[in-house]
Amino acid sequence: MSELPDDLLVKILSFLPTKSTVSTSILSKRWEFLWMWLPKLEYDEYYEITGPKSSWLRYEEFIDKNLPLHRAPVIESLLLRFCYIRLSQPEKIKQWVGIAVSRLVRELSISYFCFNRKVDDVLSLPSSLYTCNSLMTLKLQGNNILVDVPQVVCLPSLKTLKLQGFAILNEDSLRLLLSHCPVLEDLCIELDDEDGKVRALVVNVPSLQRLSLEIDSERSSSDGYVIVTPCLKYLKIVDYREFPSYMIEPMPKLEEADIEVTEDIETILEPITSVRRLSLNPWFSCAGEFAYPVGIVFSQLEHLKLCICSENWSTLLLWLLGISPKLRVLNVYVDGDPTFEKFDPVIWKNKQSSAPECLLSSLEIFEFRGFMGTQEERDFLSFFFKHASCLKSTSIIDRKTQLGI
Repeated sequence: MSELPDDLLVKILSFLPTKSTVSTSILSKRWEFLWMWLPKLEYDEYYEITGPKSSWLRYEEFIDKNLPLHRAPVIESLLLRFCYIRLSQPEKIKQWVGIAVSRLVRELSISYFCFNRKVDDVLSLPSSLYTCNSLMTLKLQGNNILVDVPQVVCLPSLKTLKLQGFAILNEDSLRLLLSHCPVLEDLCIELDDEDGKVRALVVNVPSLQRLSLEIDSERSSSDGYVIVTPCLKYLKIVDYREFPSYMIEPMPKLEEADIEVTEDIETILEPITSVRRLSLNPWFSCAGEFAYPVGIVFSQLEHLKLCICSENWSTLLLWLLGISPKLRVLNVYVDGDPTFEKFDPVIWKNKQSSAPECLLSSLEIFEFRGFMGTQEERDFLSFFFKHASCLKSTSIIDRKTQLGI
């Protein structure tokens, strides 16, 4: 291998973990600094480093010594993953990020976890990060990272932004950040809001194509989302809070959506009627209080997955079938307790003369999982198979058998 040119050797080394490439420096004089030309670097201390604290400090010292001397003119990607228990100073990560920015980093991933959160443990990021012209992907994951966006911010190349697990997130900073990402295409925000600090999230990004919003919180909130994304193709909303609000502009280019919420589901469905694939998971009893929007039609919907734990699942299902004339694939998963009292279930025998159009002309694949002992489910299946004239594949799974009931 030593007869190969340096460029090819660096290319080969780039497929290995950074720790492995560094170990090649002992092979010979020629190999001693070859790894320092690698365009991709991963410093993952979270799982890799074990043993006494002195070994963790040596790892930090190694990065302190070598990262400023790295020879690659452009750092294509840099991953930094640490926890505070092993990192002597979070300020070091800030310094390393500053070095990466000066080396025209294109993809930056930072994971920082602090299990005994204090003011001194907060990881702040250098202001130069928010004016990095080369940055195309930014992923921040942790529970004590401060996203404090300065007034001077411009990320002209950023296409992918992921914020996950934050305890410190200012919605004004987020709004300022998003407003200066003119080519952003993929945005993922996953918040663990144990303290109920999350307020309204405003996502106004005309260029955005993929959006994923997840909030895990046991606290009630009247705040929610404002979403203005006219070019969006994929939408995911997972929100377990009670009483959030949603203000969503129409998404005429939307192709796929995954919705898992407890309240106000009708406000989410109205602007996404162009969707082709829809996964809907309304929790608790929201379908029982569902205000069915009048006049909306899912004219392009071909694939529907409905997972529902509400007692009157059939009411929501019948409504969805009636407004989806081109539906080809239907997956229904009934996750409620079959002993619960029903809220005016659908009387399927009364619907024999008004079968939804999709059953008569387009539905080809059907999968149903539920408790086959309930009269409501038996009546639905009887109605379904009587009218579904285009079926090519069917799967019926009794959850009582699966659960050993």
